[in-house]
Amino acid sequence: MRGLIDSHCHLDAAEFDPDRAQVVDRARAAGVAAQVVPAIDAAGWPKLREVCMGEGLHPAYGLHPMYLDSHRPEHLRELREWIERERPCAVGECGLDYFVEGLDRELQLFYFEGQLELAREFNLPVIVHARHAVDATLAAIRRIGGLRGVVHSYSGSEEQAQQLWKLGFSIGLGGPVTYDRAQRLRRIVAAMPIEFLLLETDAPDQPDAQIRGQRNEPARLSWVCEVVAGLRGVAVEEIAAATSDNARRLFQLP
Repeated sequence: MRGLIDSHCHLDAAEFDPDRAQVVDRARAAGVAAQVVPAIDAAGWPKLREVCMGEGLHPAYGLHPMYLDSHRPEHLRELREWIERERPCAVGECGLDYFVEGLDRELQLFYFEGQLELAREFNLPVIVHARHAVDATLAAIRRIGGLRGVVHSYSGSEEQAQQLWKLGFSIGLGGPVTYDRAQRLRRIVAAMPIEFLLLETDAPDQPDAQIRGQRNEPARLSWVCEVVAGLRGVAVEEIAAATSDNARRLFQLP
């Protein structure tokens, strides 16, 4: 199995500082040909750019809703400058998180819509975080309009997923789908249109069922692919080829 694309991996995270080169080597050995690496805050953009200088590593720049305390309104202006200069593959990670208590929802929406507008202006896809906030995310995407992208680590309903597909959005699935208890997610992946499916690890977070409680890494994408193939009753190579084609098309990867 070759040519997998990890559509969401935080390779720049501090957890990978001791062995990042080995993590990338293990991913390649496991058939992961490329990774999309989304940012979480403005302070991390320079490190992310440096990390993504390696072959097959593609940066996205954005402001993650869970790190609201780190964001300032001027960061949206700086994000525009970074997009103009760096030409990333996407805007993100951005979005809405209504699960974490104490995160100002109006302020989250301010930064999310600001990033959606930049994505539309620069004709870039958006990498969206939507936790307990899929309806609000859909409303914002519709309000801004003219967008494409992926809702990563999807955890909404099948009906909400269908609304996203109608808007041209993909859903990203990773470690959570490998757990037997994730019945709703498994039903969605078993029957969904393959052209809207992306695979991801969200490493170092969201380890799959085989490495529960451990540090996740992009090499684990091959196991996620095997589980998805099993749920759909098709060959692993078919899922690898389709999801990688989807990622290349969305992010305009070589």
